[in-house]
Amino acid sequence: MKSRKQLDKETIKKISALKQEPEWMLEFRLNALEKFDELYNPTFGPEIKIDFSDINYYKKVTDEIENDWSKLPKNIKDTFDKIGLPEAEKKYLSGVHAQYESESVYHNMIKELNDKNIIFCDTDTALKKYPDLFKEYFNNLVKYDENKYTALNGAVWSGGTFIYIPPHTKLDRPLQSYFRINSKNMGQFERTIIIVDEESDVHYMEGCTAPTYTSDSLHAAVVEIYVKKGAKCRYTTIQNWSNDVYNLVTKRAIVEENGLMEWIDGNIGSKVNMKYPSCILNGKNAKGNCISIAVATTNQFQDTGAKMIHLASNTKSSIISKSIALKGGTANYRGTVNISRKAKNSYSYVKCDTIIIDDESKSDTIPRNIIDNSTSFIEHEATVSKIDEDKLFYLMSRGLTEDKARELLMMGFIDRFREELPMEYAVELNALLKNYF
Repeated sequence: MKSRKQLDKETIKKISALKQEPEWMLEFRLNALEKFDELYNPTFGPEIKIDFSDINYYKKVTDEIENDWSKLPKNIKDTFDKIGLPEAEKKYLSGVHAQYESESVYHNMIKELNDKNIIFCDTDTALKKYPDLFKEYFNNLVKYDENKYTALNGAVWSGGTFIYIPPHTKLDRPLQSYFRINSKNMGQFERTIIIVDEESDVHYMEGCTAPTYTSDSLHAAVVEIYVKKGAKCRYTTIQNWSNDVYNLVTKRAIVEENGLMEWIDGNIGSKVNMKYPSCILNGKNAKGNCISIAVATTNQFQDTGAKMIHLASNTKSSIISKSIALKGGTANYRGTVNISRKAKNSYSYVKCDTIIIDDESKSDTIPRNIIDNSTSFIEHEATVSKIDEDKLFYLMSRGLTEDKARELLMMGFIDRFREELPMEYAVELNALLKNYF
């Protein structure tokens, strides 16, 4: 077991050496560390109080990435058994990748992916096996110097998922990754890169969990997605971080002509969550959609939303955001739609709905909508409401308890999100939410 806690040049050099990385990657990490030291926390959103001297920046728990579940160390296997990874793999998944702390520990890929020349591996392996492809797309869409946490990820990134789908290739079933933080004061900094080549289609699903400790952990990931001409990518996340995790993630996709990017984003846990999946609609007729839910309860601050940047004509985007605040939690929507001068005849639809369960909880809608031409249109709707007392009374008059009636109304409120999920994920989401309601 190898771990590094102090964040300095020596730590960066040791991480890079342990990974046997090329010289250019070490140089990249050191430049990112320098930028991290220069930058400050965001000036918007929730307050971030992280003691960076108390975070474990790298922890390796096994020397090999296994493709046989039975060969994993018992403690790792037991952890993933509890969240149903092996059973889910058997049921419907094309391939599964599991990351525990800083490194990938398990990867399985069925014959179909090999036959179609699909690359599906952890990002560290991609750097070694496909160096030219990796270098072409790494740090190309999300630059390390954009903010303090992209810089931190650049300095200490480890693990993550790398996917390349060749042209004219489609998969009938999704690819999936699980990310687990299992240690106190742990930081996880995966880097995910997905390239969907022309006229191809992929659905990638991601699950995230962590146990609860009395001190804080940090998850600062970077996701870069490239959707080429006529291609389609759907990225589904169900995040169930514990309420001591700061989740500070940058996710961005660039979509070329006639391409489609879909973000399906579920935010159930974490102490502070700042996440705004983004689409850069770079080609004519490109489309970007984001459907999200955020649930904030005691001592939780969900600051979530989406960004849609229209750079080409006839582009379309939609953002549907559902938020629930209860037991003193805060659930904010923060989003941006920017239709540029060149994006003639473009359209964006934004709908933000929030339910506040009690007088202690809070919610704000903070949109930023910009149109720089006269032929485009943005439609924005926002509602903040409480539980409908008439509906609650009606359900209780039919024999339901108040708690069961409230739960049923909440499930109906997020139905638009649930219907976008595969059956297994919808069932998992229902089970998670029942613990809140």
